[in-house]
Parts: sequence; C-alpha cells; structure tokens
Amino acid sequence: MLAKLTFLGAARNVTGSCYLLESQDTRVLIDCGLYQERKYQGRNWQPFPFDPKSIDAVFLTHAHLDHCGLLPRLIREGYKGKIYCTQATAEIAQIILLDAAKLQEEDAIYKAERHKREGRRGRFPEIPLYTVEDAEAVEPHFSAVEYLSCVGINSNVEGCYYEAGHVLGAATISVNIQQDGKNHRVIFSGDIGEPDRPIIKDPAIFDEAEYIVIESTYGDRTHEEHESIDIQKQLRDCINRTVSAGGNIIIPSFALERSQELLYHLNELFLRKEIPPLTVFLDSPMAARITEVFKRHAELFDKEMMQRLRQGNSCFSFENLRIVQSVEESKAINNIKGSSIIIAGSGMVTGGRVKHHIVNNIRRAEGTILFVGYQAKGTPGRILLDGAKRIRLLGQIHPVKIHIEQIEGFSAHADRDGLLDWLADIRVPPRCVFVTHGEQKAANSFAKVLKEKTGWTVKVPRYKETVKLV
Repeated sequence: MLAKLTFLGAARNVTGSCYLLESQDTRVLIDCGLYQERKYQGRNWQPFPFDPKSIDAVFLTHAHLDHCGLLPRLIREGYKGKIYCTQATAEIAQIILLDAAKLQEEDAIYKAERHKREGRRGRFPEIPLYTVEDAEAVEPHFSAVEYLSCVGINSNVEGCYYEAGHVLGAATISVNIQQDGKNHRVIFSGDIGEPDRPIIKDPAIFDEAEYIVIESTYGDRTHEEHESIDIQKQLRDCINRTVSAGGNIIIPSFALERSQELLYHLNELFLRKEIPPLTVFLDSPMAARITEVFKRHAELFDKEMMQRLRQGNSCFSFENLRIVQSVEESKAINNIKGSSIIIAGSGMVTGGRVKHHIVNNIRRAEGTILFVGYQAKGTPGRILLDGAKRIRLLGQIHPVKIHIEQIEGFSAHADRDGLLDWLADIRVPPRCVFVTHGEQKAANSFAKVLKEKTGWTVKVPRYKETVKLV
C-alpha cells in the first residue's frame, strides 16, 4: 500500500477542511479547519480522531478559518511540529486566529450571561473553543515555503507549493511520496480561484497526478453571466439606487481578500466618478491588519495591480476610505446622516461588527445588505439571502425590511467550468479524483459531470472515510 487518506472535514459539506495522509511511518495533516456551518459546529468540540502528538507535519493551504481555524486546539492538545505555508499565509493566519479567539472569548461570556437570563442551556459549552493564549501559541510553529518550492518531511515525503489564485498567499499543495524508487503525487487543490481576478495571480495548473483532492464549492453551477459579468456595474447600480433611496449599503465581507477586492472596485468607481463620493467605512480591525499584509507582499500581485501602484492609485488608501478601529468609532457610524458604505465582518454574518450594523438598519427599507461572498447553509447570511422575513440576531428577533442583494461575480472560488478547466491539462487519468469542500448536492453534481466528461474514477468521500491509495 502506498498510503491511506482520511477525510476529516469538508466531506459533503463546505467548511472544516482537514485531511490526514499516512504513508509508511509518516503522518501529515493537510489543513486543520473550523466548522462554520451551524449543522456541523459540534464537531469543533469533539476530540480529534487522531493523536495530535503523532502528526509529523501540517501543510496549510491558506488562512481562511475553515482551513486553519482548529490549529490552536491542535497545538494545545500536543502537536509539536511545523505548520508549512507561504509567508503571507502565516502572517494572515495569525491575525485571523487571534481575532477568532477574541470573538470566542467574548461570545462565551455573552452566551453565558444570556442563557442565565433566559434560564436555559446552550447547544455548546459556555467556554471558548480556544483562547487568545492558545492562538498566540500557533505563531512559532509557522514555517514559510515559497511558491514553486518544496519542503521535505523526511526522505520519503515532501510538500510542494503552487499558486492557488484564491486569496493572498493561498496554495495548492502537491504531496510527493517516494516508494520503491518511484514518485507518487497526491494533489490537494485547497480553494481554487477564478482566473483574471483583481490583485492576485492566476492559479497554477498541473499535467499529472495519481490522486487529486479537489474542492467543489460551486461545482454545480457557473457564475451568473460568467463570460460577461461586470462586477463594477452591479456594484455601481446597487450603490446609486440605495443612495437615491437615502439608505446605507452594508456589505458583510470576509476580512481576507474580499474586503481588499471590494476596495479595489470601489476605488475604480470613484476614479471614474460613477458613484458619489460616499464615505467608505472599513469597520474591521482584522481586515485593516490584513490589508497591511497585502501592502508588504506586493511581489504576489498581478500585473494590473502593480500598474495601479506605479500610477499612485492605491486601492488601500483612497481619499474616501475610513479605517475603523475602536468599538466607539464603530458605534459612531450609526449617528452619521446620509448614505455611506459599511464594509464589516463577518462575511456570513456569524459574528463580528456587521451584526450590529445590520440590526441598526434591518428595519429601514431604503437600505441594502449586499452580499459579496458565499453563504453557507444555516448561517445568518444564507438565511437572509434565502428571503427570511424575520431573523434572530444578537439574541432578538428582527423583521427584515431592508433590501437584500448579492453579487456572485466576486467569488474567489472557481465555478464548475473553472474547476473543469483547472483539471483539463492532466494528461494521464488519475487513479482517483476525490471531490470535497462542497455541499453534498454541489459535490455530487460536479463528480457526475467530471466522470461523464473524462471517464475518470471520481469519488465523493464521506466524513471520516479512509481510502487506501494503491
């Protein structure tokens, strides 16, 4: 047997990415992510189905919480090794993990107080999943790997890093296993981005692999008007309509990549004077810190972004932009007269300051909540997007009067056609392609299409399923 692979997350669902690859005397994890879908959040509290002390290395694809969010628990429970990732991912992951730990500590206190008032118990323990101290303990374990380079765990196993085109620093990882004088390649796609996105470079492509683990977030659809979609037009129309009505534009946004991409498009619209000179509040200390990481890693930008920087038109410092840091500054936004654009986390409305902004505007029919990212099943963002007339936020039920809108063209994930294109250069049929990181319908749909088009062996693994790699 060459190796065995166990699917410990993102199996027939989107979040919680984690794969255990075992080869001879080597055990490595690819990602160690947090479950964000309400249906599966209980898994975050369950014991790891392996001994953290037994893991030789962690290969991290990128810094989104659903890929790195359980690293503090892993280390607290005994993992001593390195976490290999790009330098940008290491810097961003530390920011995101610290923010997540603070939110969990705050939420634990808030829930305990609320449940005491209501005389009931919550679904999960009224303690944080991990603390700020746990998150800080992750940083010494990060070990930077450059794109197009490899890191050896021993003489038999190495991980090689390639541009994924998803978020700054994101990687597709090829794990090479040497056995009987042959090299066996297992590719973990991580999250694959769309080509021709602003700021970052396009994803790398591959021509061979024995096994491929591929995401399928949008595996059952193509992005609306895929060939002709005009993000800036949709953004412009939404803003101008809302301003005419006298409302605010609230954009729940992921702190990593999506917030920076929004700033890019807004800056373009301001430069062309297609929208009025509204104040843009970036009300996310985490997004602000991540934006500083972007500034430090201009070597990862694509040609168009580099050209903008040379012209002095940085999307990270335009005149209308206000970076909000303190809670007091955030609350003060509610007292401002006239329309404004409020970008705040979290992207799925599962926490953070955006909840407060939504609660303060949700009864105003003239306003707009504009979703610019994927909304997982069961999250407040998905509930709003699905047309709920009432929603529970911050412990109370609120009627939904505000306009709800979505721009799908912002997606940092390749759609069905993009995933097929990413696989198109594979010359020899892989032994198997494992379709993961998608809701069951999306994963099954993509697996069916891929098998029909290629004739390859394709499998949609179950949670905790182990397969032998022959």
